[in-house]
Formats: sequence, structure tokens, C-alpha cells
Amino acid sequence: MQIDLPDVVAEVKDAFARYETALVTNDVTTLNSIFHDDPRTIRYGGGENLYGFHEIAAFRGARSPAGLERTLSRTVITTYGRDFAVASTLFERGSVPGKMGRQMQTWVRFDDGWHVVAAHVSFIDKPAEAKT
Repeated sequence: MQIDLPDVVAEVKDAFARYETALVTNDVTTLNSIFHDDPRTIRYGGGENLYGFHEIAAFRGARSPAGLERTLSRTVITTYGRDFAVASTLFERGSVPGKMGRQMQTWVRFDDGWHVVAAHVSFIDKPAEAKT
């Protein structure tokens, strides 16, 4: 298996950037298009466990658009072959002071493009060395 083929990494980076823009602008239509429309798609959030595309879409539709801005760091995108990838990032949000967010997404290439099939978002206390 070939890991981190440059053209595949570039595709996933583009998809990840599209997700990030949609997230911070609360573009629910784009966010929904990024998650795979399937009952097996899962998103564990900061305060919710969502099973299936419909639960994820309902969460997105009901979420407040306030305080979604964030700053990413240590983003790592690793691809395995041409159709599977994992994106991991740390983030900070002004609306969650003293906390550091962690996000991991599993991306799969389908006939219509790259989609998230599993995601996990969690918060921890900001490590002392990262506090400003």
C-alpha cells in the first residue's frame, strides 16, 4: 500500500479545507454534503454522540452559528492508497477558553468524491505549555 501519495494528499487537504470553511461559516448544506449519507456514519462531538447521517444533519441544522470561529494547529492528513485518509487537528475556540479541541476524521473516496464516514471531536484542558 502506498501512503501519502502527493496527489491524494492534495485532494484530501482540499476537502478538509472545504469542511473547515463550511464549519466556521455554518454552511450547513456543505457540511451535510461532506458527511457520507449513510446510517453507519458516526460523529462523536464535544457533547453529543450522533449515529447516522440523519442525526448528524439534524445536529448541524439546530446548532447555533455563534462562536464557531477557531484556530487550527498541528493538522496531519495521512492517506492510505487512493481512497482512504485520516485527518487530525488540534483547535482553539474563543468560546471555549482554557480548553483545547481535538478532531479526527476518517475520509473515504466514493464515486462522487471524498466524504467523512467517522468523526470525533473532544475537548481537554489546555496543556500548561500551550497556555497563553
